[in-house]
Amino acid sequence: MPRNPGTSASRSGSFITACTINFDAIVQITDEHFAQLCRANSDAKFERTAKGELVIVAPTDGEIGSYNSELNADFVIWNRQAKLGVVFDSSTCFRLPTQALRSPDVFWIKQDRWDGLTPDQKAKFPPITPDFVLELMSPSNDFSDVQAKMRD
Repeated sequence: MPRNPGTSASRSGSFITACTINFDAIVQITDEHFAQLCRANSDAKFERTAKGELVIVAPTDGEIGSYNSELNADFVIWNRQAKLGVVFDSSTCFRLPTQALRSPDVFWIKQDRWDGLTPDQKAKFPPITPDFVLELMSPSNDFSDVQAKMRD
């Protein structure tokens, strides 16, 4: 797939793995804009990098989706028994200290840290770095994109 200035995408087989768009030249995407974009395009999954780039995340295939579901269930079961924190799935976006809005496949936050957030913070993009993050590498993932996400 050709790369244009301000955008990047990669292909694995016939699947586009991700598309990154930089709107900096024309507009800054605020948290409210980002939330509106997500609501208006509920069939798509978006993230925002620390640089303010919009990432359109490709859906997973059946095998990876099933594996991710199993992993998430394992963490939920463990957390219910341990009662140490809160488990989140890839549908939840968190604001990181870099200002990135990211959604790892599975992540966990210690209960006292989660309880330290206000109800308003919990209801939006919680401004907290997870204590544990699990990001699955599927055949369609670009390794450098996953590395960049983990750096955020």
